[in-house]
Amino acid sequence: MVTHVPSEARGDERGALLAFLEEQRGGIRRSVLGLTDEQAASRPSASELSLGGLVKHCAEVEQSWVARAKGEAPAVHRDETNWHECHRLVGDETVASQLAYWEKVAAGTEAFLRSVPSLDDTFPLPDQPWFPPEGRVSMRWLALHLIRETARHAGHADIVRESLDGATAFELVAKERGSAWG
Repeated sequence: MVTHVPSEARGDERGALLAFLEEQRGGIRRSVLGLTDEQAASRPSASELSLGGLVKHCAEVEQSWVARAKGEAPAVHRDETNWHECHRLVGDETVASQLAYWEKVAAGTEAFLRSVPSLDDTFPLPDQPWFPPEGRVSMRWLALHLIRETARHAGHADIVRESLDGATAFELVAKERGSAWG
């Protein structure tokens, strides 16, 4: 990515993990900078991914993992009948509404990870065939998993945005900061 995590986050493990997660969220948020909902819904590459769908997916995935760690059900239930809807905007969903939702999810993630007694505390993985049976993971694993998941999709978003209108991550950082690139 083309941004840097603030140096003040280095001394505190939770702060560093949250800062790296926020850095990756920023890459995805910037990918929709200046786009209409129609542009953000388009699929300009060989992939089925759209930028609006990536924003929605990342928000839902983050919320669902934090809910699992809390022992709660995810806010949105996805199964074999509707799993594909987490990758595209449907109904009256807009990029703005998904960004606002993700902002609330991100605040909840930060509050939760700062509130747990220890990053070594664990929670059970879901009973699904791709997870080890009776598997447990730590809160640290959760934070690292969210960073990995978001970073992977930030890379996808870079490719989709560049395929859409040629804008690169460097140009979008400059645009976000109100400065010229090049």
